[in-house]
Amino acid sequence: MATSRDDMENEKLTFRKFQDGDHQRNSWGDAIFEQDTSHKCPTYVHRTPPCQGSCPSGEDIRGWLQIVRGIEKPTGEMSMEEYAFRRSTDANPFPAMMGRVCPAPCEDGCNRNNVDDFVGINSVEQFIGDSAYENKYTFEAPAELSGKKVAIVGGGPAGMAAAYQLRRMGHASTIFDDHEELGGMMKYGIPGYRTPRDVLNHECQRIVDMGNIDLRMNTRVGTDVSIAELEKEYDAVLWALGCKTGRPLPVPNSDAPNCITGVAFLEAFNKGHLQVTADRVICVGGGDTSIDVVSVARRLGKIENINKEERPEQVVGGYVAHDSAYAAAREGAEVTLTSLFPREEMTATEHEVEDALREGVTILDGVMPVEVVLDDDGRAKALKLAKCEMVDGRPEAKEGTEFEIECDLVVSAIGQGGDLSDLKELDNGRGLINADKYYQVPDRPGHFVAGDIIRPHLLTTAIGQASIAAETINSYFANKEMKKRPKVDVHHFSLLEKLEESGHEVSEYDHEQNWGTNTSDYAVHNYEDRSRQEIISSDMLFLGHFQYTPRVKRESYGPSAEEVLGHFEERGRGLNTEQAAQEAERCMSCGMCFECDNCVIFCPQDAVFRVKKDSSTTGRYVDTDYTKCIGCHICADVCPTGYIDMALGH
Repeated sequence: MATSRDDMENEKLTFRKFQDGDHQRNSWGDAIFEQDTSHKCPTYVHRTPPCQGSCPSGEDIRGWLQIVRGIEKPTGEMSMEEYAFRRSTDANPFPAMMGRVCPAPCEDGCNRNNVDDFVGINSVEQFIGDSAYENKYTFEAPAELSGKKVAIVGGGPAGMAAAYQLRRMGHASTIFDDHEELGGMMKYGIPGYRTPRDVLNHECQRIVDMGNIDLRMNTRVGTDVSIAELEKEYDAVLWALGCKTGRPLPVPNSDAPNCITGVAFLEAFNKGHLQVTADRVICVGGGDTSIDVVSVARRLGKIENINKEERPEQVVGGYVAHDSAYAAAREGAEVTLTSLFPREEMTATEHEVEDALREGVTILDGVMPVEVVLDDDGRAKALKLAKCEMVDGRPEAKEGTEFEIECDLVVSAIGQGGDLSDLKELDNGRGLINADKYYQVPDRPGHFVAGDIIRPHLLTTAIGQASIAAETINSYFANKEMKKRPKVDVHHFSLLEKLEESGHEVSEYDHEQNWGTNTSDYAVHNYEDRSRQEIISSDMLFLGHFQYTPRVKRESYGPSAEEVLGHFEERGRGLNTEQAAQEAERCMSCGMCFECDNCVIFCPQDAVFRVKKDSSTTGRYVDTDYTKCIGCHICADVCPTGYIDMALGH
């Protein structure tokens, strides 16, 4: 409100906001309308949303959600599906696989949880990956090569992701793996009804088809090829071995012949060797591996009067393989999963736990194994358990709560480790390989490492580490000192790249003194990029803008307990184009404009305006006329995404 004539005549005017003795505003209206006293104006601040901040592979999740919902549009004749595919695979070359099996920490971090329910990021990512598979999209690679070649040891998600990123940088590679086929844990550790083999094979082959990625399968480094040979033939070595050995139960008698690991069980199944399991199976765990074990066991079932030589442990040990004819005679097996933690605290993905229960698996939570009980032949006949509680992060059995469950097979799925028996010089004493913050092997120039062999974690974690390792290798080849990694180390939206992609010319900064950027074509008026430093929290958003909108869920048609035997088809259907767009629209676009027009509509001075269509693009949709702005901060208050801050004008 303008200063009245009476005030001008009767009071001495100053530039002070309050009179002596005043310490707070009298009303909300006073806080808003303080014409000509505020020095602050809208600044458009780009921050990272928590979904991206919690993604171990560093995907630009908000970016490809914006594409699927139709806000950010491709140029030329490129389809929405392909554009989203290109954006998502900047970080992760396996969208179809990760959309299916990633436990989705991004969804746990989603700010939409404070409104109704998280955005189904996994389901939209699967849509992107499946669309790419159906349309046979390929990866582009630079025509010119650097002349450098990298030996990649391991053909799992870390090794394949590294080969992909290195090829995009112009470097060739050779992948060494001791399996017959690529895929690592995605193929040999996860059953095919979760990672459909046709889609998985396509995503692996798509990387190989970039060219100058050679394969040495059925080759074990340390036995068939020495480290010295790799160092002589290649310019760098990346260790992406993964962790393929399971941990036995830390209880007496766990070395009984019918006590095996979950990793070995699943590999034998995925190779097609294990066709049936035992009558009564107990799996100890609580993570995704244990869920896969019990779900596979329910599908395999058992047969009566199996030969001693063909018991499951003999197959898992590699001594024999089951005849596929067994499938015709199998019956349902009794399968139990035990977990230290309550069901709601198990690390396994929630819907996988629900599927296992529906398929007839019994889950005993809050219990710990105490002892494997042996029969007269030294085989496990029961597993003794006890109720437990966590004390200083370790489980302790409650006295007097012991009980036994009869069993024919005990499977330990309590963790994994690396196999460095042929590579002892790399072993850090824990069966793993040390890495610095740039994923270099300390004190071994030219050697790099990524994935579970550093520390077992998620598949998506291995993919993210591989991307950083590839960048480090690229700097190593160029003899460049590694730059400090950003605080928020993910793939970010780049407004400059978007402007160039949209055909907007951006002139080079002349380094001369300028009195603002509102008329300068080397900069975007009052835009600030804090994406590498800040993650935007829900309390910075205007949550009142968002109405309750139910999540569009993938259709599940997993089998019941009566139907599970012999059921190896994929358990769910992905979203179609309309459903994917609908779910993507639930994204609140935290830290980035999604063109809601609130700031334009509510500005009392008409100071905020839409940028002309011929110069507008994602991230540059609105601007501010500072000759009209009174600093009332209404635009910032009604911005749903937290994209507008009140700050000093530029």
